[in-house]
Amino acid sequence: MRVIAGQYRRRTLRSLPGLEIRPTADRLRETLFNVLCAGDADALAESTWLDLYAGTGAVGIEALSRGARTVYFVESSKAAAELIAANLRSLGIANGFQIAKVEAGKALQQLEAAERVADFVFLDPPYPRPDEYAKTLAALAQSKLLSERSVVIAEHTKKFDPGEVHGELRRYRKLVQGDAALSFYRRLTQQF
Repeated sequence: MRVIAGQYRRRTLRSLPGLEIRPTADRLRETLFNVLCAGDADALAESTWLDLYAGTGAVGIEALSRGARTVYFVESSKAAAELIAANLRSLGIANGFQIAKVEAGKALQQLEAAERVADFVFLDPPYPRPDEYAKTLAALAQSKLLSERSVVIAEHTKKFDPGEVHGELRRYRKLVQGDAALSFYRRLTQQF
């Protein structure tokens, strides 16, 4: 696993052995960022990210590599949170991030109370827990963490559909790559 582009391009990231963590594949991560940048290399400059169910931190680290100002890594597993910290240290990243070792729902409450606003939210709950998608997307739909321009991206298996609409969030794009898929959401009030 490696960083695809930006300041830390080609640098490797570690993962944990076993199946506890399922990192977003390099190719899928590349597709995600190609879609978000859409030909504009500076599209992510100074953006704020929430990397929910962060695992190795690969998505948030990719965002930092491409110019994001701040990434909030949310990971309830102590081992995974420590791995994220180790991956950041190995790249020499000392600021521009925060690691929250709590469940996603609690982190959303804390970030909202701190009046944070995210430009991008990436969520990749464990596949065996499909209820986490609906719960987290519904919480985000009601949250002040999202601005009118915020984009929420859910990674899931191609056989599982996290749904078209969650409160004010509507899926506007779905990409399938191999066995994985990405669903992109925005608030209903936005033009697509």
